[in-house]
Amino acid sequence: MATRKTGENGLDLQDPSGKKISRSRDLTEGIDRAAHRALLYSLGLSREDLKRPFIAVANSWNEIVPGCVPQRQVADAVKQGIRAAGAIPFEFNTIGVCDGMAQGHVGMSFSLPSREVIADSAEIMLEAHRFDGAVFLTSCDKITPGMLMAMFRVNIPSIIVAAGTMAPGEYKGEKLTTSVIREFVGRCQTGILTEEELAEVERVACPTLGSCAMMGTANTMACLCEVLGLAYPASATMPASSSEKLREGINVGKRIVELVHQDVKPLDLVNRETFFDAAKFVLAVGGSTNATLHIPTLAAEAGYELNLADMEALCDKIPYVSRINPSGKQTMEDFHRAGGVSAVFASLGDTHFRLDRRSVTGETLREIADAAPWTDKEMIRPASEPISPLGALKVLRGNLAPGGAVCKRSGAVKNMWRHSGPARVFHSMEEAVKVVEDGGIASGSVIVIRYEGPVGGPGMREMHLITSILAGSGLAESTALVTDGRFSGSTRGPCIGHVTPEAALGGPIAFVRDGDTISIDLYEGKLELALGDDEIERRREGWQPVVRPHRGVLGSFAEKHRRAAMGR
Repeated sequence: MATRKTGENGLDLQDPSGKKISRSRDLTEGIDRAAHRALLYSLGLSREDLKRPFIAVANSWNEIVPGCVPQRQVADAVKQGIRAAGAIPFEFNTIGVCDGMAQGHVGMSFSLPSREVIADSAEIMLEAHRFDGAVFLTSCDKITPGMLMAMFRVNIPSIIVAAGTMAPGEYKGEKLTTSVIREFVGRCQTGILTEEELAEVERVACPTLGSCAMMGTANTMACLCEVLGLAYPASATMPASSSEKLREGINVGKRIVELVHQDVKPLDLVNRETFFDAAKFVLAVGGSTNATLHIPTLAAEAGYELNLADMEALCDKIPYVSRINPSGKQTMEDFHRAGGVSAVFASLGDTHFRLDRRSVTGETLREIADAAPWTDKEMIRPASEPISPLGALKVLRGNLAPGGAVCKRSGAVKNMWRHSGPARVFHSMEEAVKVVEDGGIASGSVIVIRYEGPVGGPGMREMHLITSILAGSGLAESTALVTDGRFSGSTRGPCIGHVTPEAALGGPIAFVRDGDTISIDLYEGKLELALGDDEIERRREGWQPVVRPHRGVLGSFAEKHRRAAMGR
């Protein structure tokens, strides 16, 4: 019997000859593992089964999130493939939040913290039960980055399977996504639409299950799994309801067993440049501003440093080649038909991407790009003929955001790329929404919503409810929004979020008053408050932050971010 040898963290098992052996032998081999085997036998496994690789199927399925529901059937397809390849699948679940349902109320405070819970729970399951490989069935917004974090931490052979996309709805010839439907609320509030018409829009807006039909955070992060080489081509964009998705599941199930035998791990497929490629993709297609939170975190989990300044340096260097809702009218369905992520590889080519990297399929990204069904060169333009030579996102700095802020400029009309206006200041999104709904915001204003950051919120809520109302009422073409909270990937309009430092930590946004002039420049990346440093410091005297009572998950989240901001 082989002597049990364990490397750092118990991850590098070898027999006396130096040959790698599986992690699952921590459960199955040795006299001292009798109780472990007994527990495995209770599951119906045989002695022969214990000699096979153990593959985790980490699922995000639940019955409340429309993007998660299809993963029940996909998981069965993955397990079918795993068994066909001679391994043993074991499925477990993580939590998942529907950001669409969490919008506009306290529930959104729990969305970003859920990322850490997902990462921690998946890591715990994979390490405690010594899996040899894993397939991660991801879905909406924070699930994908959470699972990627766990994947990099544990670093066993792994593949991501995205849920796939929801079909767009349609109302009177207009394509509908959940981004657009919230704008219909603004139309209703301003009398453009009746309540009966709004009710009809609600019924037809989401005709299938899957991740919402626009380039929001869910689909941005799913696409980035392809960019990172950790998912199959078209995994992110194919319809959730398609047989194509089930075939992907079976193929992934077979492939993960091959990766286990070949000992190909996620950290073998990525390096620091890989995460720069992820940032470039977001700039090229108008991805979610939330990617500026997730990409640096994922890079850190993989052992690389990448920060907002690194992403800032790319903003004006990467051409914007595909206008997808909410930045345009075309949906993820159109993006998929045009060739999806693989076609963006082909468009930007070696000039912008490192296409010599290998994917979990064994192919290089160049081979994937060469095979891309790039059928619509208007939907996904060649880099030589872009929609704009400037990337879709822009990092801004100035005396209002000395640590930086982020805007999806592809979603703002060009006349708002440079704007100055008087501030209207609010201490929560709800306060601002009420004033907007009551018609209390003058055109040309700059709405400031503070104490919505990671510490002040706590939880860093998305401000999507107010941005949708602004868009639906027409104010998005004349009125800007600045916040230390964040925005949904489906946000449209001149909306600047992630203002750092946040108000709760004494950032300058805490000292803005009604009527102060704020200037925004999305060309130069400027966010300025028309006050001198002396006046800002004078206003700081005697300042007391707004403090909201919190405990549990939100209390832990706030304290973690407070310590990080203080360098502890």
